[in-house]
Amino acid sequence: MPFSPASFNALIQTSAFNLWHYRTADTRAMVSADGYFAPVAASLQPGDLMVLQTVDAMAIVPLRSNDTLGPGVTLDGTVGPVSLLRASAQGFRFGQAASAVVRTILLAPIAAGILVGGSIPVSARVAGPISQVVFSLRQADGTLVPPAKVVTVQGGQAVASLAAPPSGSGYRIRVEDAADPAIAALSGSFSVAPETGLLLDEVADVLLTESGNRLRR
Repeated sequence: MPFSPASFNALIQTSAFNLWHYRTADTRAMVSADGYFAPVAASLQPGDLMVLQTVDAMAIVPLRSNDTLGPGVTLDGTVGPVSLLRASAQGFRFGQAASAVVRTILLAPIAAGILVGGSIPVSARVAGPISQVVFSLRQADGTLVPPAKVVTVQGGQAVASLAAPPSGSGYRIRVEDAADPAIAALSGSFSVAPETGLLLDEVADVLLTESGNRLRR
């Protein structure tokens, strides 16, 4: 039998999707043939669904281009059983916990009155996982005055002694984490004075400067 417009109805109609119903005495194979729904092809859109009731089956089928029916799902009829595919979704969760680790170095003030030929006592308080620090003497432009000293931290403290450099000003002490130089502290600038024995000389009860001039009676 040919297509019957009287048996074709819209159950749901929207601008994007339609659900159709068609009942016929034809077989499923007959209505699935190309061109069967040609009389209403202008109303059918790819992606629409149709509830199809034929003489040998009841099915929900999708509409493809050119009014062609897709296989769909058979609800009842002389067909084999519906094959169901079970799909499982597996979730994966990843969590990361982080905590801050504080590492600090606090350099003690440098003692005044440093003289050429003497030593510079240095010390620093250390907090966090720092096992060794490096003490170094720096010129005013940041240049290292060798040698630097590597000191093991004990009880949160590091202590060392550096040889005094030639007389001058603008010197600084730097202390840094031996494993991570970015963790560091820098002292204020200080001066190193000439040795007093080179400045003064005593003759009887008179102090003379290095050039021989009288300093006091």
